[in-house]
Amino acid sequence: MSDVAVKIENVTKIYQLYNRPMDRLKESMSLFRKKEYHHKFYALNDINLEIKKGESIGIVGKNGSGKSTLLKIISGVLTQSQGDVCVDGKVSALLELGTGFNPEYTGIENIYSNGLIMGYNKEEMDERLDDIVNFAQIGEYINQPVKTYSSGMFARLAFATAINVDPEILIVDEVLAVGDAKFQIKCINKMEEFKASGKTVLFVSHTLEQIKRFCTKGVWIDHGEMRMFDDVTHVIDMYESEMLKESMEQKALEEEDPLAVKIEFEANLGKITAMRCNQETLNTFDDFIVDIEYELYDDLKSEPLVGVAFYTIDRQYIFGPNTHLDGMKIPKTKGLHQVRYVVPKLPLLGGKYEVDIGLFANNSIVNLDYETGAFVISVKADYFTEGLVHMEHHWEIIKN
Repeated sequence: MSDVAVKIENVTKIYQLYNRPMDRLKESMSLFRKKEYHHKFYALNDINLEIKKGESIGIVGKNGSGKSTLLKIISGVLTQSQGDVCVDGKVSALLELGTGFNPEYTGIENIYSNGLIMGYNKEEMDERLDDIVNFAQIGEYINQPVKTYSSGMFARLAFATAINVDPEILIVDEVLAVGDAKFQIKCINKMEEFKASGKTVLFVSHTLEQIKRFCTKGVWIDHGEMRMFDDVTHVIDMYESEMLKESMEQKALEEEDPLAVKIEFEANLGKITAMRCNQETLNTFDDFIVDIEYELYDDLKSEPLVGVAFYTIDRQYIFGPNTHLDGMKIPKTKGLHQVRYVVPKLPLLGGKYEVDIGLFANNSIVNLDYETGAFVISVKADYFTEGLVHMEHHWEIIKN
């Protein structure tokens, strides 16, 4: 695990739910007959995830999807029902506001008690105290019981303590949402410093733009299952598309508009059925051709589109055209259809690249089907230069 900060294998978290308090007693009294009065709720179901040291991971999902449960298991607050979790490094976690703080203690006392939980003695916390107090900026309230704090003051103290105890892994779960804009900027800047030093960050926020700008990879948790783990921009785009689709479907149902209902349920009406490229090993300036076959299960009211996206092997986004942006209308009637995508004189330089292919409706808002890494192409470059792509250029001597 030299380069792995967190490794999660087949992790499941199950809660036993009872309809009535009496059912819990009945079940405890029927141990020998093994009669169950509960039903199982899977907060997490078979999660597999490997996070490398130095990565910043954004976790998205609706309320109740299992995000906080996953972070609590990683930080050791909860124990999984099944599976294994390996964490390599000291963890500092900002979970639910107030977790780990005693409301009767003063701010100073809570700093020391949190340091003790992290494994630091008093002398070590003495060295960090000024940095924590200066970052929190809550003035004389630092010597008052935290039960008198506002939520913003609470967040300031919690973040200041967590970030200044020098952990290898920082977990932030929606705590920044209670701070003012100036404090959020300050926290993000501090997290950027933390990330730049090679530390690992796991970040949950409903402000998706924060995750997109700060994180390198994204995890989408949906009803306790991991829906996607990929480049953060791709994950956020797919998540926002799904949320918008659900919102529009709900609105259409509420308005009882049959036409709108049909349009918004188009996400279940098509898929990519076949993909072929002319070659997966090619030279710079070779033609690259992709044939895409898609099937529509019914006529669409909106215009569908097909997109092709190029990524480096470590998922840096290079280029992503689609038929809609290029002004090409493709068939939207029920049945099988084929489109061809041609890149004459592919300008990519030497290396391996991933090619994603997607089928969308409603101007790319609704994702019908998406194939991540549909092809991995190897490009050989006789033309010697540096970078990712070749740009047409020339040199001139303007003064001899």
